[in-house]
Order: sequence, then C-alpha cells, then structure tokens
Amino acid sequence: MNRIVEKVNFPVPKQPKAKRVAAYARVSSGKDAMLHSLSAQVSYYSELIQNHPGWLYCGIFTDEAYTGTKDNRKGFQKLISECRKGNIDLIITKSISRFARNTVTLLETVRELKLLDIDVFFEEQNIHTISADGELMMTILASYAQEESLSASENQKWRIRKAFENGEIMNLRFLFGYRINSKNIQIDRTQAEIVREVFKRAVGGESFTSIANDLNNRNITRCLGGRWNHQRIKDLLSNEKYLGNALLQKKYRNNHLEKKLIKNDGELAQYYAEGTHDAIIDEETFAKAQEIIRNIEKKREGCKKPELCAFSGMIICSGCGAKYK
Repeated sequence: MNRIVEKVNFPVPKQPKAKRVAAYARVSSGKDAMLHSLSAQVSYYSELIQNHPGWLYCGIFTDEAYTGTKDNRKGFQKLISECRKGNIDLIITKSISRFARNTVTLLETVRELKLLDIDVFFEEQNIHTISADGELMMTILASYAQEESLSASENQKWRIRKAFENGEIMNLRFLFGYRINSKNIQIDRTQAEIVREVFKRAVGGESFTSIANDLNNRNITRCLGGRWNHQRIKDLLSNEKYLGNALLQKKYRNNHLEKKLIKNDGELAQYYAEGTHDAIIDEETFAKAQEIIRNIEKKREGCKKPELCAFSGMIICSGCGAKYK
C-alpha cells in the first residue's frame, strides 16, 4: 500500500497590531518647580506607554510656559501634525485643562482627531473622546476649565490694578539704562551714559535717525539686543521712567483667551507715580525733548501716511537690513 503524504497548512494567527500611543504634557510657567513637574510628567508617560503590552511608544510632546488658552503651542501643533500623518492612534494627557482651556479649540481639535479615528484619553476625568458620551462630558468640563481660566485671569488683573493704584510698578522687566530684578530698579551706569547722550544730542537738534545710525555703527544694542531706529529713539525720549517716575497701566490685555496687549487710550484708569526709582534725566532736559517730539509730530500731521503692499515688511535690503515699506 502506497504511503500518502498530505501537506497541511495551518493558518498563522494574525498578530494584533500594536496601538501607537503618544502623550501630551504642558506647564504654564517657566519656573523651576513647574519645569520639574513637566520632567516628572515626561518620565511618567514614557514609562507608562513603554511598559504597556500592545502599545507602541510614539513620543511625549510638551510645551513650557504656554497657557492652555493659546493654540500656537509648538509641541501641541507637532502632535496634531503627527496625527494628521496617521502616525498616532491614542493620545494620553493629564486633564482637559492641560490640553486646552478654550472650549472651542478643544472641541474642534478633538472632533478632527475623532474623524481620523484617534482617541484622546484624559486621565484626571477618565474620559475617552472616542466613546459615545465622551464629547458631552468633555464639553461640560471644558466650559468649566474655561471659566476657571477667566476667574484666574480676573484675579490677576485685580491684583495688578490694585498695585497700580498704590503706585507700584508691575511687570517691568527690561528698560535700557536700568538693571531690574524682583526687588528693585537700579541704574546701569554704562547704559545710563548712552541715555544721557541720546537726550543731549536730540535736544541739540540732531535727528533721531542720525542718532540711531550712530548707535548702530558703534555696536550699541538695545536692551534685548535689537537695533536702533527713529521710532526706538523716540520711545526712549518719551519714556517718563528716565525721570524716576512711572505712568502705570499704559497697556492692557484684551481678554483671557487671546491675551493680546493693547494700548490704553482711556479704556482703563492710568496712574502717575513719582519717585518710584532713581532718575537718569533731569526734568528740564526731559521737557525740552518732549517739545521736540511734539514739534515733529505737528509737522507730520499733514503728511500722507506710507501705503503698504503685499510685500511690505517681507523684503529686506541686503545692504542695510531695513525692511521694504
């Protein structure tokens, strides 16, 4: 009897595809304690994802010192970009407020991710956005987080405005001619000499552009390293702080979401505090400088403003570095 050998093919079970998981962490302050907290979050999520069976580690995306009300966070945008490329299946984050405090931004982002079949898990609220009731719960909690952001913003504004009423300088960090820290404002002798020189030359009749060009040629930079121009010289000459006084609340934030800095043209009260710090310029010299500025502005009242085009500010001169207007 002939032996019959029959080949039997056993189906190889399909290995389950690993879920590609990333995490997002954010702190809204650059202070050391907050940055340590961010470091702890990164370590926690890295260990959690890499030790979870069936998960594939796809990185931790972070943002430092950016509030959750803004949608221009680099780490956040990079995470969304990876999602759009189809490289992530699940995002883990601590809470809704860490992800975004703006309800509209949050829902738009989550809905976009949902269309891409990407789940977001908020640990603190124990919500999966891909679940049936996830969006309802998220809308309620995000609205609460947004109101919490508004409340914190209003409390901060109240504290700053009360300080202004008491003649205290708030949020002044940089000013050419001074060294500023949390305790006091001290004169920087080297920069103070430049300030006196600028006032003397301006009062003597030299143009602001001529003064600016000379400072640039001497490699004398502004407080944060920028170049001088007509407007910057005018700003320096107009600044009452060189008298040792301070006009408080010159600008304000439009709202707690955009946080755009707007010039205060009478919308809010302003306070003029005298003797808040040491003066660099005497009152007579300062008054003469203001008279010169007023005369320049008066001459310009009838002048036609320069027209802007699509390329204004985008084309830069290779010779002087100035922007095309």
